Amino acid sequence: MAVARTSEQLNARREGQLGRITLNRPNSINALTLEMIRAATDAVRAWWDDPSVEFLVLDGAGDRGLCAGGDLTVVRDSALGDPEVAAQLWREEYLLDLLMARFPRPVVALMDGVVMGGGLGLAGRADVRVVTERSRVAMPEVLIGLAPDVGSCDLLARAPGELGTHVALTSMHLGPADALLCGLANLYMTSAEVAGVFASLQRAGLEGLPASGSPPPGELADARGWIDECYAGDDAVEIVRRLSARSEPAALAAAQRLESVSPTAVAVTLRALRAAADEPGLVPCLVRDYRVVRRFLRHPDLVEGITARVVDRTHTPRWSPPRLADVRGEDVDAFFAPLGPDDLQLPD
Repeated sequence: MAVARTSEQLNARREGQLGRITLNRPNSINALTLEMIRAATDAVRAWWDDPSVEFLVLDGAGDRGLCAGGDLTVVRDSALGDPEVAAQLWREEYLLDLLMARFPRPVVALMDGVVMGGGLGLAGRADVRVVTERSRVAMPEVLIGLAPDVGSCDLLARAPGELGTHVALTSMHLGPADALLCGLANLYMTSAEVAGVFASLQRAGLEGLPASGSPPPGELADARGWIDECYAGDDAVEIVRRLSARSEPAALAAAQRLESVSPTAVAVTLRALRAAADEPGLVPCLVRDYRVVRRFLRHPDLVEGITARVVDRTHTPRWSPPRLADVRGEDVDAFFAPLGPDDLQLPD
């Protein structure tokens, strides 16, 4: 078994015809660091032109999940100090997301347990995206005063109807059935079967992967009616008004959620979803994402959100501006304006 690149935070190695990348920070649900991103990028590049690597497999150490996203304390410290630190992390992370999406042979992502933020960026375009009864898939960025990134708006804009809008704006945690419905996963198996994936791939390829039929029922299939009606259009204030006028408890809960999270993040996220629908594709989405996250580094809601939700855990952030109605269209426009020479450069 040859090792492509191993660090304390990531283990990349050959297992027969598999190239296996294991995120290895189990105590933090494998939250991504720049060290992990660079080690994974080195491994993917090392295997790119090696036909003996027939499958690339992504999994996470420990029993809590594949990846909880990026290391938010690094982002907060960068916003308070040197914004280039977080910008560098995002540039290299987005390049890795692109490499994972374009790897020339099948990629299998084991999305058992928690898969959030940057974890979905790595796994969301794998050829096989496995969820289990333990999977919790989410893009929770609006909770911390940020917008979903890592190309996720391109994925969510493809979900049936307005499901992706609901998921992104409310930071909803998706179980396996809802992840499958939204197109964020395409194979269900039990968590007990996940350990057998590696031997199955080596023995019989993709056709040999275990599958357990249908997952437990989700929430979204029966909610399509009110979700599609309420989330139509480009006006976040109107979306909240429609949700508040519904009788369904889930719709009322969604309205309350949208009124409690960062108004700027909600407005920017809605714009990002509509832009992804108008100009689909991973590369244009990543370019927009990079412009947006760079602008959030300078916006007070990002530090406020991470401090309240992650650092101090008061869960009472003070947003600026405090209401959706106070978010101006020109301010949202500014998040998507080109960065000039600082724009994200991705290889063809």
